[in-house]
Amino acid sequence: GFMTRYERKIFDDLKSPHLKYWVPFVWFGNLASKARKEGRIRDSVDLQTLMNEMNKYRSWCSLLFGYDWVGIPLVYTQVVTLAVYTFFFACLIGRQFLDTDQGYQGHDLDIYIPVFTLLQFFFYAGWLKV
Repeated sequence: GFMTRYERKIFDDLKSPHLKYWVPFVWFGNLASKARKEGRIRDSVDLQTLMNEMNKYRSWCSLLFGYDWVGIPLVYTQVVTLAVYTFFFACLIGRQFLDTDQGYQGHDLDIYIPVFTLLQFFFYAGWLKV
């Protein structure tokens, strides 16, 4: 609903190896200049303000495009995955209940299901997958 069918056809027919987020900004700039020449924008200061705001918005879009262009290196995901699993293993062993007053032979670890540690692991692993 932001473009006419004719504008959409021009936009789709435009060949570009990258995203075409900049095309509507060029159209806006041309329309604003045309409106100034026709007297619809009465003051050059108003035109300058419009163009400054448009350029600010365009720079935000290009910054977002830059974030999309540069992917996260694979080693970061591997390091985070290793850290999550290592943390879970350390918590699984370290959070075992061991009552030394009971005089267990060799102070073996108790075998029980650490529910909160498992929940913590599921949350971390879920966030990791996201």
